[in-house]
Parts: sequence; structure tokens; C-alpha cells
Amino acid sequence: MEAAAETQRVQTLVEAGVAHLPPRYVQPPELRPHLSRRSSATADCGGIPVIDLGPSGGDPAAAIGRACREWGAFQVLNHGVRPGLLEEVRAMGSSFFRGPTEAKLRFACDPRSPASEGYGSRMLAKDDGVLDWRDYLDHHTLPESRRNPSRWPDFPSSYRDVVIEYSNNIKKLAQTLLCMISQSLGLPPLYIEEAVGEVYQNITISYYPPCPQPDLALGLQSHSDMGAITLLIQDDVEGLEVLKDGEWVQVQPLSDAVVVILADQTEVISNGEYKSAVHRAVVNAHHPRLSVATFYDPCKTRKIYPAMQLVTKQSPLKYREVLYGDYVSSWYSKGPEGKRNIDALLISH
Repeated sequence: MEAAAETQRVQTLVEAGVAHLPPRYVQPPELRPHLSRRSSATADCGGIPVIDLGPSGGDPAAAIGRACREWGAFQVLNHGVRPGLLEEVRAMGSSFFRGPTEAKLRFACDPRSPASEGYGSRMLAKDDGVLDWRDYLDHHTLPESRRNPSRWPDFPSSYRDVVIEYSNNIKKLAQTLLCMISQSLGLPPLYIEEAVGEVYQNITISYYPPCPQPDLALGLQSHSDMGAITLLIQDDVEGLEVLKDGEWVQVQPLSDAVVVILADQTEVISNGEYKSAVHRAVVNAHHPRLSVATFYDPCKTRKIYPAMQLVTKQSPLKYREVLYGDYVSSWYSKGPEGKRNIDALLISH
């Protein structure tokens, strides 16, 4: 959560001309990004899959299944969200973060609550952890009863209308993708969507300012997302990385693509056949970076458990049932740290 006395954002540090990374942002040596090794790992494996959902791309189910099994992440093109809307959302986010600090602080998040809606720099409840080199703006968008556009910025003037349009379009895409993922598992098309139940959607715009010592910091620490699926768009600055076979692989920015990241509850529902993607964001010394992540999650009272159709003698039950609200509380209190939270659900055989 945002510490009560802490109002300074990362962007403010950069604008003040900080030349050395403040100690609270310095990652331990084993977690530092080793930026010089990134390009070779990406070149060796070719990057995460890019899947065409349009009619000329054929049936994408098999490709989606392979991507979910091997990567837990992929990019989609011809996904039904108009490219102009993607650009509007990116431009809207950039406009907000270019605005004066006083205007942005009108939409500051609640300093007493982890992951509260609004403008902040720190989401976790831990006070002693290393901080991410990132500012963010979080919007509660679904169910519609959670939507309160008065809590969202009013500059530019179209901001709130664009958020609502984007929320509705990304919901449709998430539903389409979850149907395809269900089918690729041999489940009924609506299985995962029905297992998730009423959807809670948050849209988080992340801003990663230039960093004076990028080899020591991370924009976002290594983690897997806790919900069902995350859909992300980014600008043209590299920074998102996915962990594959022990190597960090760069996700190439594609302006018209949506990055699909499987989250922990889908791994549970698939009984481990598909893996949630461990990912992180690295930073650089010269260029700010912006991304927009839409989280598609169960409500906190929902119980999530593996699909019994996927439990066999050859593939025994791998995860115990979990109340999603308990899972969320664990994630925010312990911190991301890779996939530690989902590993706690594993059943020993």
C-alpha cells in the first residue's frame, strides 16, 4: 500500500534530477535484470508466440493451447478491439503522467489500503520490501457497480469515456480468449468463464520513468498474476519480459497487438496443464515506458479448484481448492516473489 507519509512518486524523483538510485529501489544482486544478457535469450527462442485471431489465421485453438502450455503468454492480432482505441488509451495514459503533480495527486490512491483505486507508486502491504521503479493509475471498472468515473482523471476531457469503452471491449476479448482456452483443454467453451464467475476487472496504467541505474532496479518485480487472465498493451519501448526455461525473454512491442498473460487461477482450473506466466518489467536510462494491463479476476468470495475432467490417473489432482479472497490477501501481504503463492496450493503426492 502507499505509506501514509509517502507522497513522492518515482516520476517526481526523476524530475528532481536524482543521479543515483535511492537504496529502497536497489534490487538484491540475484534479482537484478542483467540487461546485457536479454537480447541473446530473446534471439535464441524467438520471443513469445504471436497468434492471429482473424479469419485468415485459421483456427487459433491449437496455437493458443501450445502457447498456454509452453509459455503461459502470447500476443494476439486481429482481436476485435479497434487499433484506434488502443492508441487512444495509450495517449490518454501518457497525457495523465505528463500532467502537473498537483493535478495527478487529486486522484491519489488511499494510503491505508493495498491496491486501492487511484494514482500511486506502491501496491503491497509490506513496508520492508524493495520498491518498483514505477508509478501507476488503477481503475476499478467491473462489475459496473464498482465503476465510479468521478475517481478517474478528467484530463483529457474524453478520459472517462475512453476508459469505459476500453473496459467493455477488453471484457469481450477476455471472454473470447477464455472460451478458446477452455476448448483447447477439451473443456466446454464456457467452462473457465463459469468457474471464474462474476468478473472483477481492474485497468492499471503503469508508467516507468527513465532510471539513473537501470541495472540495479526493476520496474515491476518478478511475479505471476493472481487472477484468471491479464490483457496488456504497451507503447513502443521494450521492457516487458517473460520467464521461459530459466531465461528472461523480451516481449517485442507490437502496436496493434494485445499481450495475453495467463494468471494463477487459470493454472489451477487447468490442473497445471497450462502455466501462469512469470513476468517482470525492466527499465532503461533514457526513455519512459507505458503499459496498460487489464486484470480479469474472480470475486473474492469465489472458490477456485481444478476441473475434474482434467484429473486422471496420469494427471492426479495438483491443486487444492482456494477461496479467491484468501489468495488475494496472501499475495498482497507476502509480495509477488515469482510464483510462491500458487506453489502454496500444490498437493503433495
